[in-house]
Amino acid sequence: MKHCYLFIAVVLSVLCSCSTEYMVEGNSTIQTMDGRKLYLKAYRDNDLVNIDSSDVVHGKFSFMGTLDSAVMVNLFMDDECLMPFVLGEEPLFVHISTAQQYVTGSALNDTLYSFIRRKSRLDNELAELPHLESQMIMDGVEENLRMVRLNDEANRLLHLSDRLVTNFITSNFDNVLGPGVFMIMTSSFPYPVMTPQIEEIMTKATPYFKSDLYVRNYLKAAKENMQQMGYGDADTLAADVHPEPAEAGGDTAAVR
Repeated sequence: MKHCYLFIAVVLSVLCSCSTEYMVEGNSTIQTMDGRKLYLKAYRDNDLVNIDSSDVVHGKFSFMGTLDSAVMVNLFMDDECLMPFVLGEEPLFVHISTAQQYVTGSALNDTLYSFIRRKSRLDNELAELPHLESQMIMDGVEENLRMVRLNDEANRLLHLSDRLVTNFITSNFDNVLGPGVFMIMTSSFPYPVMTPQIEEIMTKATPYFKSDLYVRNYLKAAKENMQQMGYGDADTLAADVHPEPAEAGGDTAAVR
């Protein structure tokens, strides 16, 4: 009987040592958020599922619990996704206002939000092109010349945006940021599909990245869709859908 109790104690000790405690404190200066419920959602079982929730009281909210390891989560209010961040063992602070949203407290989130700021600047420049066109009209620029300049600028910004996303994912293949931003990128597609950008990413992908659940499921669905649309051979397309899992104990906190 003593051996049985000892075995149970050892098992419980191992289980506890494998969990990661997280703590998130946040505030919002948006008055309409008061009294609303916020949810942390992570990708599990082929879907985004709630892992924690918190009420906003006088602009304050908090989350606390345990995880098996660091994970990319999305902060939701009802069905609206407010922002992503990496949930791990470091205490985090979340700020939400009409002007900006950010998370501080860990190197992974610093890296993520540096990327988000750069991506937002490019998106804003794209959104400003109609204003540039209006200015060109007022300046008397001919229509053909206007179209050429606007198309060139749009293509330049789109190329920079694609390069930024691709380089960020490939530079973070071996931590949660790579798969997390891949999920953000592909969630804007109407259905899973292979694109030149995704093909480029996958030619460089590491075992850790390929073994991520969302990446595996996306590739499987995308390649099946491509096959149904008449692209590629079934065996060839399926060859890389189920890669060998990454070795246990991989470093999920390193940022290149």
